[in-house]
Amino acid sequence: MSAPIMHGGGITAAAAAFGGRPEDWLDLSTGINPSPAALPDIPAESWHRLPDEHLVQSAVAAARDYYRSGDLLPLPVPGTQSVIQLLPRLVEPGRRVAILSPTYGEYEKAFRSAGFVVDAVNGIGAVDDRHALAVVVSPNNPDGRSHRPDELAALHERLKGQGGYLIVDEAFGDAEPNLSLVPLASRLSNLIIFRSFGKFFGFAGLRLGFVVAASDIRERFEDWLGPWAVSGPALSIAASLLRSDSTPIIRRIAERQDALRDALKSAGLKIAGGTPLFALVEDSRAGGIHLHLCRHHILVRKFDYAPEWLRFGLAPDSAADNRLAAALESFDG
Repeated sequence: MSAPIMHGGGITAAAAAFGGRPEDWLDLSTGINPSPAALPDIPAESWHRLPDEHLVQSAVAAARDYYRSGDLLPLPVPGTQSVIQLLPRLVEPGRRVAILSPTYGEYEKAFRSAGFVVDAVNGIGAVDDRHALAVVVSPNNPDGRSHRPDELAALHERLKGQGGYLIVDEAFGDAEPNLSLVPLASRLSNLIIFRSFGKFFGFAGLRLGFVVAASDIRERFEDWLGPWAVSGPALSIAASLLRSDSTPIIRRIAERQDALRDALKSAGLKIAGGTPLFALVEDSRAGGIHLHLCRHHILVRKFDYAPEWLRFGLAPDSAADNRLAAALESFDG
């Protein structure tokens, strides 16, 4: 069994190591909207009954319109992590897989655990005729690297020509809809797009995502997941929020992003990349900064494969901004 991958979160473990109550820590280690949308009313039957088909259809229709998938009906899934685990089933054993790296580590883990050879490539041009599948996260976690839809469509055509698949993870794409490949997906038969619901709307605990793919691929994922994969309350919330005006959420995220960048720049830290939901800092003192912030009960994301990197998520309000700024100012490393 492979070792677990270090992710954001982990406030309980941090509090156990550095003291304080978990609820008093400032968690900046994730890329989740810290100002969640207002929770809509959830009909009582969503809790009391298994998800009826009309509830599934309502969420799917809302997702189709929100993501602009046209003829393709997005498949609700219990978090995109659930379908990452299924990806090795698409590929014949013995084939190679390309993952644009560095990125979210669970992709590599899923394929290596299934016995595939994984090539960590640094650009889409490095995907070649050996690869039966390629994974591109756009915008990327943790550096924010993104690719134009036409570039990804061209990569899909190359892979399709050799019987391969393209996986595009748009988990951080809601605040930058112009980057989405979804509007082109109906013309790209070997494309699979993952979208996250919880990051943008601020409900990561709901464990909800969507898969956009051609109907034959969609049906395979649906069969692999089994019946009632997504809860009734999750479907109800999605149907409501995906139909709501997301402009205020985008505006609030932009405000929080500006505040974070101001705090980092005031501390003399170099912002090396990011998305609207997080900033990546590159600094030779990253280890010391991480430790110092933990002692102030502020958790940010460090990386075992890039010890000079720290990822800072958005703070929820100005008081948290000031708390971060004060802690960074007191660092003398």
